[in-house]
Amino acid sequence: MKQMNVESFNLDHTKVVAPFVRLAGRKQGIKGDEILKYDIRFKQPNKEHMEMPGLHSLEHLMAENIRNHTDHVVDMSPMGCQTGFYLAVINHDNYDEILTVLEKTLDDVLQATEVPACNEVQCGWAASHSLEGAKEIAREMLSKKDEWRTVFVEEA
Repeated sequence: MKQMNVESFNLDHTKVVAPFVRLAGRKQGIKGDEILKYDIRFKQPNKEHMEMPGLHSLEHLMAENIRNHTDHVVDMSPMGCQTGFYLAVINHDNYDEILTVLEKTLDDVLQATEVPACNEVQCGWAASHSLEGAKEIAREMLSKKDEWRTVFVEEA
């Protein structure tokens, strides 16, 4: 396989076993800051995916709530393939703490009574949301938290 510029394009998606959380990259800034990118995979690639209304609401809920648990978040973004999210953090190289922050954030999703910024002023597609869909995805991910450290089939 030809080496690609995008890290995830070099990942053999047929050999991973979701759900998992893996460190997918690091970038050093010219002043010494370090950005770490985590692949938070909710669904098995090419076998299943998150439906857009639930995924969209999960994005809003996680992006808003994760910042209540750490000051290191740069970005939390959904994958176009609808199987997971990327989490970028700055100057925070502690995998166990990332897992704890993710668990707390998903617990927040389960407690939510509304989707933040779910309106036409703050969202580009406000009609496409599902709080219950987001909760279902979060519930499933949390039920498998013991599997988050296992990325590849041969590790399982």
